[in-house]
Amino acid sequence: MNGTNETLSLNLQLITLLVLVLLIALLTASETALLTYKRLHATSRKERLNHLLSHTDQVITLLQLFKYFLLILVIWLGLALMSRFIDLAVVWSMVLSLLGFTLVLLLVAELLPRKLARLYPESFAYSFAEFYSALLVLAWPLVALVNLLANMVLKLCQQPTTPPNIVKFSGAELRQLIEVEGLNIPPEHLEMLISIVDLESSQVEDIMIPRHQLVGIDLAEDWADIQEQVIHSLFTRLLIYEHSVDNILGFVHLKRLLPLLAEDKLDREHLKASIRPAYFIPKGTSLIQQLLNFREQARRSAIVVDEYGDILGMLALEDILEEIVGEFSTVPIRHENTIQIMADGSAWLDGATPIRDINQALNLDLPVNGPKTINGLIMEHLELLPVPGMTVLIEQHPMEIRKTRKNIIKTLIIYPAIPASNLSGAADGKK
Repeated sequence: MNGTNETLSLNLQLITLLVLVLLIALLTASETALLTYKRLHATSRKERLNHLLSHTDQVITLLQLFKYFLLILVIWLGLALMSRFIDLAVVWSMVLSLLGFTLVLLLVAELLPRKLARLYPESFAYSFAEFYSALLVLAWPLVALVNLLANMVLKLCQQPTTPPNIVKFSGAELRQLIEVEGLNIPPEHLEMLISIVDLESSQVEDIMIPRHQLVGIDLAEDWADIQEQVIHSLFTRLLIYEHSVDNILGFVHLKRLLPLLAEDKLDREHLKASIRPAYFIPKGTSLIQQLLNFREQARRSAIVVDEYGDILGMLALEDILEEIVGEFSTVPIRHENTIQIMADGSAWLDGATPIRDINQALNLDLPVNGPKTINGLIMEHLELLPVPGMTVLIEQHPMEIRKTRKNIIKTLIIYPAIPASNLSGAADGKK
């Protein structure tokens, strides 16, 4: 009979211990769910849940009180059970018991419920809203007392109850935070958020339209040619210069010229009067800062210059937006896989251009039995991540990397081939 009673008592203790661990797990899950739900949603369809979300500090205090109370019960009951098998008078046995139950609580009552609550915050938050609302009313004096004591301790330590300054994160920390906490964010939205963070580490010279690709109107040209350019322009904002790109006057919006053109009143003087002075920016400006500058200056285009004032290229607001949302297919000059042959024989092209198209357009003989795009061919040759300004020699052709995005070559220049005799002579000279 005594043996039966002992068995029942042991089973009852085991069941009680299991129930207590599950209760702690539910407390942890509901706490995480409330915090996650508050971060993802401003309001809820349930009034009870809205009330809890507006008193988060008190609710967390309530949860912590019950969690620690249950933890004490679990440890006490665990030690009582372990006394049946291990002599608790031995210090090492006590340490072993505490470590064992701590590990179980960490896995079952902390880590697992937190992960589940982050995946399904709404389900957990809705499930416990009614229960915690009622419990908060009942335990209000105790919760208020604990918060009051905590605030008194902070005041005695001369510490403010709220932080005076907002904690600032670095770009790498923000990127990691977005990747870790972005489980419920659609992949395309998550990619855009990461791209916004990456703007801090990129500069305007990384994505600008290079000087050689600038398209504009030269006021020194014949008026008939200028008028033809205005009529057939592919852009809404026209770059205006005189004699040379080094003498940029500014930009003209096409909507200001079309009414004059329709009334046959457009002439050189009206065109000059419509010019808005150019906006110059240094090449080292970060993209995130330039995005803010565009907003403050009410500008959409800027001329990029170096420390000596020499013009390096042009940056448009659309170029920064493309870094966030990807390429805009409606921009005529930005068609993928286009090859622009310059007057000096060099060719500007997109890194995604197929090697077969390059061979046909430029009459080259680049290898096609390996990578299929020029980006893949250069990456295979370099055996490292590409960087703007890097030059590689493939099949006697110098190839200069001009622009990269997310470790992929976006724009490069292929120069005319260097004669083999020059290469052999240079090699002999090095020897």
